[in-house]
Amino acid sequence: MPSLNGAVVLVTGANGGIGTHFVRDALARGASKVYATARQPRAWDDDRIVPLALDVTDAASIQAVAETAGDVTVLINNAGALPETASLLTATAADIRATMETNFFGPVFVARAFAPILAAAGQGSVLVDVHSVASWYAMGGIYSASKAALWSATNSLRVELAAADVHVIGVHMGYVDTGMAAHVEGPKMLPEELVAQVYDGVEAGAYEIVADGISAHAKAALSGPVEALYPELHAPKVETR
Repeated sequence: MPSLNGAVVLVTGANGGIGTHFVRDALARGASKVYATARQPRAWDDDRIVPLALDVTDAASIQAVAETAGDVTVLINNAGALPETASLLTATAADIRATMETNFFGPVFVARAFAPILAAAGQGSVLVDVHSVASWYAMGGIYSASKAALWSATNSLRVELAAADVHVIGVHMGYVDTGMAAHVEGPKMLPEELVAQVYDGVEAGAYEIVADGISAHAKAALSGPVEALYPELHAPKVETR
């Protein structure tokens, strides 16, 4: 089974609430080094943490980080973006393209850059892609579409990388108590709870982390009729005069 003990971990989007816990908790589980990447990397208080600048939408930036971090054994594609408005009908063309660049093309091209590195590390190497319940439930327009695309890509990468003994994990969760979900009322997972589930899954050899009830419900509903998943399709139309 893969293990965090002695691993060299790279986390994208390391400055955020979830990313920070991915960095800290990897060390708590025995990782020897963590590359903490972000567009504007911050200083850390641990010599085992190596901050690196990474813009996942920039090919040159991805390549530079891959050349620097050639000893990575666990890659965590955590970086993501939420547009100001997610509606496919009202979001600007620029926001739609930018969301796909960050949430889909970015992690795919990061995975491509690090695939030879992970393959060279051999058995025990891991790729983790952070999705969302939105990849299964279209509550977020372009955000959901970008996460659904990444989910599909993760499934393909899992199959392609299996021959190289690279273990690929997809993570699905609802709202997490971070700045990105600050506008949302109601229950939210703590970021440390999510990260603990992910790392438990890494060490158990899981292929998928379904982190909460809303994600489990959405996954189960995929096998049913569309109108059962989206009851609003049955809602009566409101006439306006």
